[in-house]
Amino acid sequence: MLFSALPGFCQEPDSLYAKLLDQVNVTASRVQQKTLETPASVSVLNAGTVQTYQPRSTPELLMGSAGVFVQKTTHGAGSPFLRGLTGNQTLILVDGIRLNNSTFRYGPNQYLNTIDPFTIDKIEVLRGGGSVAYGSDALGGTLQILTSTPGFSKKPSVHGKAVTRFAAGNMEQTLRAGVELSGPRAAFSGGVSIRNFGDLLGGDTTGKQSPSGYKEWDFDAKLVFGLSDAWTLTLAHQSVFQKHVPLFYRYKLENFALNEFNPQKRSLSYFKINGRTSSKWASEIALTGSWQTSNEGRLSQRKGSNSLRTETDKVQTTGLIFHIQSDVSEFWKASSGIEIYYDLVKSDRIDQAAGSGPTVSRGLYPDNSKYLNYAIYSLHQLKLSDWRFSFGGRFNGFRIKVADNVLGDVSVKPKALVANASVSYLLDNQSNFYTSFHSGFRAPNVDDMGTLGIVDFRYELPAYDLKPETSYNFEAGYKFQSEGFAMTAALFQNNLRNLITRVQVAGQKIDGIDVYRKENVERAYIRGAELEAAHSFGSYWKIYGSCAYNFGENVTKNEPVRRIPPLNGRFGLEYRRNQWYVRPETWFAEKQTRLAAADTGDNRIPKGGTPGWVVVNLMTGFETRHIAVNAVAQNLGNKDYRMHGSGINGVGRSLWLTLTGKF
Repeated sequence: MLFSALPGFCQEPDSLYAKLLDQVNVTASRVQQKTLETPASVSVLNAGTVQTYQPRSTPELLMGSAGVFVQKTTHGAGSPFLRGLTGNQTLILVDGIRLNNSTFRYGPNQYLNTIDPFTIDKIEVLRGGGSVAYGSDALGGTLQILTSTPGFSKKPSVHGKAVTRFAAGNMEQTLRAGVELSGPRAAFSGGVSIRNFGDLLGGDTTGKQSPSGYKEWDFDAKLVFGLSDAWTLTLAHQSVFQKHVPLFYRYKLENFALNEFNPQKRSLSYFKINGRTSSKWASEIALTGSWQTSNEGRLSQRKGSNSLRTETDKVQTTGLIFHIQSDVSEFWKASSGIEIYYDLVKSDRIDQAAGSGPTVSRGLYPDNSKYLNYAIYSLHQLKLSDWRFSFGGRFNGFRIKVADNVLGDVSVKPKALVANASVSYLLDNQSNFYTSFHSGFRAPNVDDMGTLGIVDFRYELPAYDLKPETSYNFEAGYKFQSEGFAMTAALFQNNLRNLITRVQVAGQKIDGIDVYRKENVERAYIRGAELEAAHSFGSYWKIYGSCAYNFGENVTKNEPVRRIPPLNGRFGLEYRRNQWYVRPETWFAEKQTRLAAADTGDNRIPKGGTPGWVVVNLMTGFETRHIAVNAVAQNLGNKDYRMHGSGINGVGRSLWLTLTGKF
């Protein structure tokens, strides 16, 4: 069907009667599938969710989502935990293209914050899987951001949108403007976001957390051509530029006069040709080519020092994905393809003391490092009466070349072979009992192998003999929906092997800092439970909630896994009638006192562990055809609280107001 609605400009909010499990996702199997029928734990946040929550950033949109825990090292960051894992042990995709590159760091990072929330049409969270479909890094799961795509119209049309948002205490000033043009065979959408974030205000005893504010400029454009009734061509570009993003905890706790990301830049350009054929073995074909760049600059200067350090890491990633969907029969569908990604890493460091010339030296990574990632995969779904069977496999190879000016040229070629399988029983399109197995892997990257310098509070040396980390995830779940009620529950255990961890080099210090090198030396497991439910009652009311529990044990060290989130979740009530809604909501997290040895030495975690907390938020809004007003009041009790492992406290009592005009 050639004509469609204009998703960027005619979005409807979450319907009161929208069933939790009727959402369609593509991330779990690379084909469209209702969440009820998917044999995995999947959450879908649609455009209506974005409209209701009015998030400051993409990471903050995920806060409170089922099974997702978001750690914030600083105000300009936000790293999602999926089943106890984060950083380069979770995979992030943008429109099916890997955001993860060869310098993604272990532990929390800031990369998800380089996605403009105004461009998002939907977020899909797959917990506990993704390596077979998408490759390396999906040990904890896969998070995919799908951006808005303009639709065709029978007659030429023009739509526009302008958004302005303000927050109390000058915490945010945002202006967003976008336009969408459409016709029978072509459609275009584009927009610009200009954002100024002030210092974050904490709860009753914290006050202003300075410095934590920064500035941001974003641009996006997408052009879709209808080549025929069956084939389309999409051209897209998105870029984010963030300036002077301070790492608040380093100022507060580590004696820095200056410590910030400047700049933090990311851009993605891609083309996608997709269409349908008459062949059952290739009913749909898609070819995607992408060009992505990231530019991370870091400025640091100690108090009392006259030396300024400037570090720059640039990664250029070229990608190509060829994907085929096969509708072999009514009972057998398949999804197969080939993926290739190639990274070129540029890294340098400049130290300059007052009154003297600059000193150029090796950057955090070996300059001109090259990272080739290639794979072939195939996933299959079989339908036999009320039973569903799915299985798949992936072969992934890597070619990593590092030219180290200390250790010389190094070339390694790790490989991985992973598989998944599931069985589910669907009864009357109302319930789904399923069990699944996913093996996953994370190949060593340039950050693992080539890091030289201070990372967090350690000095790290390169390591060139690493093997892929592996995971074996077992899950059993139940999903149910009726006319007014929906729920999903899951139990899981993820066994982790060959974990890459920093090992202290005995007796060595550099500038008084302990020295570490990464090695494949640890085994661990993470087990847990997740529950999500929603119930509609009366004509206008809905009650909903979710919670997640993770227990992680490092078998090698006989201690907890690092940074495991505590029991956490949210509960809320919504009244939505005609064009108006109100939505009070409670977020909570239990205290976390099960700490690894490295957690006790992390200055972002209070002595003895992170206290538990409960905060109450209120969302309300009114929307007409041309105007929308949304207000979000956060932390009504002005509670001081911190997400476990974060380097900055959560926002105190505050008000966000968003005004939207559409034509």
